[in-house]
Amino acid sequence: MTQKPRLTFWEIWNMSFGFLGIQFGFALQNANVSRIFQTLGANPEDLPLFWIAAPLTGLLVQPIIGYLSDRTWHPFWGRRRPFFFVGAILSSMALFLMPNSSVLWMAIGLLWLMDASINVSMEPFRAFVGDKLPAEQRTAGFAMQTFFIGLGAVIASLLPYLFTNYLDISNEAPANQIPDSVKYSFYIGALVFLTAVMWTVFTTKEFPPDDIQTFEREKLGGSKTEEGFKEIFTGIFSMPKTMVQLAMVQFFSWLALFAMWIYTTPAVAENAFGTKDPMSMEFQEAGNWVGVMFAVYNGVSALAAFALPWLAARLNRRLVHSICLFIGGISLASIFFLHDKEAFILPMIGIGIAWSSILTMPYAILAGALPADKMGYYMGVFNFFIVLPQVVASAVLGYMVGKIGGGASTSALLIGGCSMALAAILCFRVQDEH
Repeated sequence: MTQKPRLTFWEIWNMSFGFLGIQFGFALQNANVSRIFQTLGANPEDLPLFWIAAPLTGLLVQPIIGYLSDRTWHPFWGRRRPFFFVGAILSSMALFLMPNSSVLWMAIGLLWLMDASINVSMEPFRAFVGDKLPAEQRTAGFAMQTFFIGLGAVIASLLPYLFTNYLDISNEAPANQIPDSVKYSFYIGALVFLTAVMWTVFTTKEFPPDDIQTFEREKLGGSKTEEGFKEIFTGIFSMPKTMVQLAMVQFFSWLALFAMWIYTTPAVAENAFGTKDPMSMEFQEAGNWVGVMFAVYNGVSALAAFALPWLAARLNRRLVHSICLFIGGISLASIFFLHDKEAFILPMIGIGIAWSSILTMPYAILAGALPADKMGYYMGVFNFFIVLPQVVASAVLGYMVGKIGGGASTSALLIGGCSMALAAILCFRVQDEH
């Protein structure tokens, strides 16, 4: 392989800036979609089923996009940037439409569209780091992505709260309608998503494949549709050993995160605001407060991203990831015992530390264990172990909350905390070839 040149700080900044927009979209989705669903009449026990759109679209879209981007090359657009471009346009449209949902089925359909579109942009960004950076800069590259993920999520999560408390935009609406504070947040999110991703598209260049002639011959002559789909959906059985070990860590980490994203709003509404009624003013206030909480954990994540490369160089990536996950697991589980809205802020600090590591360390470890010509594809397959736990959560969390947790939404967060602590233990099985 051709030795990749070291990139400057600002070159890494430009190639990562698009993640600011991508996480703007994800943060608005994570903090507000349960609120939108319940406002339109959803039962809390049915929320995991409605959220299943997110993991299923990821399960289908990410390996396909990874496979296609590995086999794409254009002298101007490059390999990954065409997917950034198309995904940004579709995602911005979905973000604009989501808060204008008038009935529950419309919101569920738009979640499918929004999540699929965000995945089209997001999946190639992970392979982008492996494409452009030499091995010694990859941890820093993923950490820069984590910084922008945290920054974008802080701003996006706070928007409904800021609109309500500082710009006097209504946080209430007639029954079965979305408040203006949420609508305007999604409109800004659509604009930021498009602008940030386009910045990366037009300020970053890509390296051509090492052997461009061979690449072109294989692309034109050997990539039959049937063979392509066979490779896409059988690659899970030929994963490198390190990837298999990391997969289990990812599974239990993301099971915890999905429980948090689905159930934090009803949990805070029940424990701190004393309501289960999604039509009440207190429930909408709880929704805004969850935005503040999510801003805290994402802000901590953005700051922790700068410390992770330094810690990884002095300890090792596996140990750092395990410590961060354990801190996050204890923090998430502690929410079960809290009843004061200000007290909910403290666990978000520990969750932010774990979130920063989840977005950085597994990808930094994995990038060194993958063949360069299948980087995008295997990054997509690796995301099976982000979406599979979400499918599991969608299938069982509602039952566990209703039948085992007595209907208390905080019980889902206790389960999530235990799951993340298990992921911390499983880290010690991972082989990290630095």
